[in-house]
Amino acid sequence: MFGFTEHSFLFFGLEITYYGFIIAIGMAVGVFVACKNAKLRGLTVDDLILAACYVLPLAIIGARIYYVIFSEQTYTFAEVFRIWDGGMAIYGGVIGGAIGVMLFCLIHKKNFLDVADIAAPSLILGQAIGRIGCYFAGCCYGIEVTQESLMWFPLSTQINGVWHLSTFFYESLWNIMIFILLLILLRKNKMRYRGSIVALYLIGYGTGRAWIEALRGDSLYLGSIKVSQLLSIILVISGIAVILVNYILVKKGKCKDIAQLQPLWQENIKLYEIKIKEEKEKRLKKKNRNISDEKNINNEEKEDNNQKEENKNK
Repeated sequence: MFGFTEHSFLFFGLEITYYGFIIAIGMAVGVFVACKNAKLRGLTVDDLILAACYVLPLAIIGARIYYVIFSEQTYTFAEVFRIWDGGMAIYGGVIGGAIGVMLFCLIHKKNFLDVADIAAPSLILGQAIGRIGCYFAGCCYGIEVTQESLMWFPLSTQINGVWHLSTFFYESLWNIMIFILLLILLRKNKMRYRGSIVALYLIGYGTGRAWIEALRGDSLYLGSIKVSQLLSIILVISGIAVILVNYILVKKGKCKDIAQLQPLWQENIKLYEIKIKEEKEKRLKKKNRNISDEKNINNEEKEDNNQKEENKNK
């Protein structure tokens, strides 16, 4: 029923890999944190849970497609869907998740930058947790370590008996630091413009991933170029562009800054809280009504039984 192996564990006969389990934890924690931060951009918990229904499946699909496209291994059509055999790429997950946010915003008429600002800290935290799973999967490791004095964890780790730089650990630690920074800036309301938090995510994660990728020993390549390193540079440029464009638009009066938007967000949250309160009151009234009806039925049954007993005695 239960059992543990080097890469997986059994749960009621179902084999679950540590890698997949840890990624699932990262996703769940990310959604929880996003729900806690939702009101900071005028969103509701319902909004974030609904957004997660778009984002998480597309993130998994994106992570798999990205890996299959850039991997040196050749996959059959059936093998593409066997994600439990391994082969996922975080950058593909980020791209798939971004598409999910876009779809959610288009369908439900939400501002993309508002949702992205709330999602960014959760995303980087999920990535930090997910990278821990790489230790169990034996992937995302760095170049081989030949100097004996460097052969110790967490600086290095053994993969198939060979010491490599623990690049997955470096990235996890870097991501946690970025998460703390983004969370403080978001909750303390230190940024003036919509999209500033996600822009800082792009700059922070892109910068860290670019230098960490240079140390990787199992990177995906596009010709002689490391794909993730190239994407990291694009992320940094994109993040800087978002900040500059927002700054120019606000200065020209083309869009509002966060201080101007906050009253609108607070009103949205207030209306949402009133709605939730009314729904709770309705459920409570319905419950009390059902209890009252049940008591009346029981009393009627008792009276009928008493009447039957009296008739028998007569």
